[in-house]
Amino acid sequence: MFDGPVRFAPSCRACGLDYVQFNVGDGPAAFLTLIVGTLMVVLALALELNLHPPLWVHILLWTPLTTIAVVASLRVAKGALLTLEYRNRAREGRIASKGPDA
Repeated sequence: MFDGPVRFAPSCRACGLDYVQFNVGDGPAAFLTLIVGTLMVVLALALELNLHPPLWVHILLWTPLTTIAVVASLRVAKGALLTLEYRNRAREGRIASKGPDA
């Protein structure tokens, strides 16, 4: 499914599905930044309230952990979003009508 760390291959090696028709965009990165950011803030607050470490400990601990968590889970999130687009037949520029003619 992937041609690099987070870049999709042009097509599936097994069935030939064209991945270019799907546009996951930056949605997974935005969601992961919010989710992982919230988790890291909660953990940082818990550490601060329990142990009161100096500021440099927070900087050295949470900056790389946040970056690693977002990058490590980005591949899973992009794959999940592509799977949802495929399953729901989502295509760019198409709006499903709900009228009696549909």
